[in-house]
Parts: sequence; structure tokens; C-alpha cells
Amino acid sequence: MDNSTETAAQTSTGTGVLPGLIKQANTLFGRIPDTLIAMIARFSIAGVFWKSGQTKIEGLAIDIVSGEFSLGVPRLSDSALFLFKEEYSLPLIAPELAALMAAFAEHLFPVLLLLGLATRFSALALLVMTLTIQIFVYPGAWPTHGVWAAVLLYLMAYGPGWCSMDHFIAARYRR
Repeated sequence: MDNSTETAAQTSTGTGVLPGLIKQANTLFGRIPDTLIAMIARFSIAGVFWKSGQTKIEGLAIDIVSGEFSLGVPRLSDSALFLFKEEYSLPLIAPELAALMAAFAEHLFPVLLLLGLATRFSALALLVMTLTIQIFVYPGAWPTHGVWAAVLLYLMAYGPGWCSMDHFIAARYRR
């Protein structure tokens, strides 16, 4: 058998170079730790919601990335109230209450996600918020909301990983 026939035979049986590289790559990708994925998911989605929450309040500004820190008593911004009255118009809930609930949720649940505390519950709460935004506020933004939903569903299904308060608490109570 000559080299070209031998190479073709190896490739067709899956023993050639390309199938071997694909198998090695798949094995390598399979070794990415779930905890790393969960940590990146937690920090990334927390950042999205925290930054959104910061646009709804005045008196407290905490942005680690830009270095903006202004500690004070937070209050709902006039622009947030305006948006909830004029643009968002959610059914069954007063705009003032909706704005306050959104600002509160966009600060509380990201902090819990960063700590890895009540992670699955926090992810569920933010998923409900995401679905509300998708259905009632920005139905055309499904590509963005789909990514958020995928991250939140991952956290709900697999949890925060071992680098979290949830893991520490669970390990403590297993003893």
C-alpha cells in the first residue's frame, strides 16, 4: 500500500491527523473546570445587572472597572422614574414601585452572585427580570436577553462552583 492510500485509509477510519487533533481538542475543552465557567458567569452577569441598577439611582456610585466611587444614601433617580412611567409601562404594577423593585433587585442579586450566596435563587430572580424585560419592554432585544438567560440557566442548573459561599455553607452542613 502506498502512502496516499494509507493516509486515505487512516482518515476514513478516524485514525488520521485531523480526527486525532479534534479528539485532543475536545478532551482539552472537557477539562475546563465548571468552577471557572461558573465564576466567569457569576461575575459577568452580575456586572450587567449592577451597571443597569446604577443607572436607576443617585447618591451611591460604585464602579470597580472605571474607579468611580461615591458613597452616600441611594435614592431613585428622576430619569428612572421617567423611563418606568413613559417607556417601560409594565402591566399590573405602578411605575414607581416597578422602578424601585428593579433598582433594588439589580443591586441585591448581583452582590449575592458575586459572593456565590443563594446563587440559584439569585439567578432565578434575574431570569424572571430578564423575561419581563424581554416580553414587556424590549422584545426586539432577544439576542442579548438570550445570552443572559443562558448564563442564568447555567448558574441555576450547575450552581456557583466551589469558589462560593454556597459551597462553603453546603460543605459545613455536610459534616
